Amino acid sequence: MRVLHFFKTYWPDTFGGVERTIHAIVKGTAKYGVQSDVLSLSKAPDQNNREFDGHIAHKAKLDFEFASTGFSREVFGRFRELSGKADIVHYHFPWPVMDVVHLASQLKKPTLVTYHSDIVKQRVLLQLYKPLMHRFLKSVNTIVATSPNYVATSEVLRHYSAKTTVIPLGLDERDYPHASEDVKARWRERFPKPFFLFVGVLRYYKGVHILLEAAKQTKLDIVLIGEGPMRSSLTAYAKEHSLGNVHFLGALPDTDKTALLELSTGFVFPSHLRSEAFGLSLVEAAMFGKPMISCEIGTGTSYVNLPLETGIVAPPDDPLALAEALETLSQNDAACALRYGANARDRYLANFTADKMAAAYLDLYHQLLQTKRSPT
Repeated sequence: MRVLHFFKTYWPDTFGGVERTIHAIVKGTAKYGVQSDVLSLSKAPDQNNREFDGHIAHKAKLDFEFASTGFSREVFGRFRELSGKADIVHYHFPWPVMDVVHLASQLKKPTLVTYHSDIVKQRVLLQLYKPLMHRFLKSVNTIVATSPNYVATSEVLRHYSAKTTVIPLGLDERDYPHASEDVKARWRERFPKPFFLFVGVLRYYKGVHILLEAAKQTKLDIVLIGEGPMRSSLTAYAKEHSLGNVHFLGALPDTDKTALLELSTGFVFPSHLRSEAFGLSLVEAAMFGKPMISCEIGTGTSYVNLPLETGIVAPPDDPLALAEALETLSQNDAACALRYGANARDRYLANFTADKMAAAYLDLYHQLLQTKRSPT
C-alpha cells in the first residue's frame, strides 16, 4: 500500500504540530508495510527533496504566501505525478490551495482528510473560501477529526457527521531523548524552586499574554520554551512589569526540553481561542506524567486534559483563574497534583501513543481500499 500525504509545509522547512503528526503517521504505518510520500511547498525545492525516516519529503516551488497560505504553480504537476503512484491520498486541512489542486486533478482514488482545525483568524476571507471548502470536503471519502470535542463544536464538521470519524493525535516517547543527570542538575541549579512549564510557538492564540497577567498574582516561577511572532511584545511586557518569575528560554534542544518536563511541577497551556485545535504539547506533558492546566475553548485541549482528572481546566482569558490554578497545583494541594499527573500518564498510554494513532489510520486505509474495490 502506498499513501501520499499532502500539506503546505513539512520537514525540513518547518516541523510544527501538523508536520509532527504527519511524520508520526508515516513512521507508525511503515511498520505495517505502508510506503508513504509527503508533498509540501518550499522556497528551495531542489535542496529539500530528501529522505527522512524511511520516506521521501517531496517539494514543489513556493511562489508566494498570502494570509498564511502558500501558493505554487508547480504543485499541480507534482501532485498529479505522486498521486498517480499512490493507492490513497491523505490530505491535511486547512490549506485552500490543496482544495484547488485536489478538485483540478479529478482524482479517482480513495481520499481522506485529517481535519486539524477550523479556519478561525481569516474570517473575512473564509466567507469567500467557503464554497470551495465545502466542495472539497464533500468530495473526499472520509474526514478524520482529532477529538470528539472538536466534532461537537465545529460548525463545519456538523455538515459531515456521516463520514467523520475521530482519531486522536499521538506521540512516540521513543522519539524523546533521555536527559542525563548532568543536564537536569544544570537546570535544577537555574530553577531551584517549583516551576510551571509552557512549551509552544509564541502565537496570538496561545494566551501567553494572559499567563503573564496571571504571573503578577503569584510568586511561582513560570518557564517558557519556544519562539514565535509574539516573543518581542511578551518579553517587553514582562520587563515593563518586572516579572522576575517569568523566564523566556527560546527554542531549546530536545534533551533540555525533556529535562525541564521532568523537573517541572506541572504544565500550563493558556490557549484562549479555538485556533488551538488540540494541543500536542499537552500530550507531551501527559506523556511525562505532569498535571496540566488548560482553558475550556471547546476543542481537543479538554479532551487531552480532563478537568479534575488529569488537571485543571480554567475559563479562557481569565488571569485570576489561571493564577489560582497554578497555586492549587503547587503548594496548596500537592497530593492532588501527583494524582492528576499519574492519571495523565495513564491517559497518554490509553489514548495518545503514536502506535495507537498509526494503527487507527492503518485500519482506515484498509477500509477505504476495501470500499473502493467493492461493487457499487
